[in-house]
Amino acid sequence: MRSLIKLLSFSIALILTILISPSSSWAYPFWAQQNYENPREATGKIVCANCHLAQMKTQVELEPSSVAADSVFKAVVKVPYKKDTQEIGADGSKVPLQVGAVVMLPDGFKLAPQDRWTEEIKEETQGVYFTQYSEDKENIILVGPLPGDQNKEIVFPILSPDPRKDSNIHFGKYSIHVGGNRGRGQVYPTGEKSNNTIYTSNSSGNITAIDTVEDGSKILTLDSVERIEKGNSIVETALTETVPAGPELIVQIGDKIDIGTPLTADPNVGGFGQLDTEVVLQSRARVIGLIIFFAGVTLAQIMLVLKKKQVEKVQAAEGL
Repeated sequence: MRSLIKLLSFSIALILTILISPSSSWAYPFWAQQNYENPREATGKIVCANCHLAQMKTQVELEPSSVAADSVFKAVVKVPYKKDTQEIGADGSKVPLQVGAVVMLPDGFKLAPQDRWTEEIKEETQGVYFTQYSEDKENIILVGPLPGDQNKEIVFPILSPDPRKDSNIHFGKYSIHVGGNRGRGQVYPTGEKSNNTIYTSNSSGNITAIDTVEDGSKILTLDSVERIEKGNSIVETALTETVPAGPELIVQIGDKIDIGTPLTADPNVGGFGQLDTEVVLQSRARVIGLIIFFAGVTLAQIMLVLKKKQVEKVQAAEGL
């Protein structure tokens, strides 16, 4: 009985959260977390690209790209786009473009604890909320959605692992996978279109009427009919096309359309991009050893030059 009550309470809380929160606030990365155990497929594609079909450039800089064990460094993800760009919200209205990013770190790397953030990092990450992809994947960090005009560069403070404390970690080069997104997706994981994409006709015929319903969506009525069998009789109904609120219609009453004819302009102004980069987990002992080696080689070269000069002077004095 208690388990049933807990289940009902959780379900009610989840439904209230979805209803109360604006859909744009959980569109990213809610769907990926709920539908994919790992955000990177075997092909190397980050699953965000399954819903965000348009492509836009994403950049990343590691500061520094070679890090010591148990040290904090930054991954700066850049998601550039044109200033003052607005997108279509879930209700069809124009809203400021939002951004998000995912950083997939090697095993052992994770978000740096806040007590190790520098004042510079605290200032750069003000207003940014970080989450890990799932409870068992603390090396995959998510951010978003965030107001795009204020967050074209998202700073991820990262803590490197210490091979001395974890035998599975070794010094060397590691790959980091990064994804950056602007705007809402065009397809939901269920396969349904969002209102942030082009709508095309599923039927053919002449448009005889265009009606707007309460939620802002539009119903296009065609002069073609569909025959539906009901009992012993066949009922003919006019074919219709439904376009949700937001996309701009590019057809009008009297136009003839065929299957696949675009009904709306493309409202999408965002896009997703991904790239890979590398970080080197460097051993301080190796760096010190390399410096000592270089110093020894340099000293040996100097001694050889001095010895050569000394030999030349002796040879000159002896008249050789």
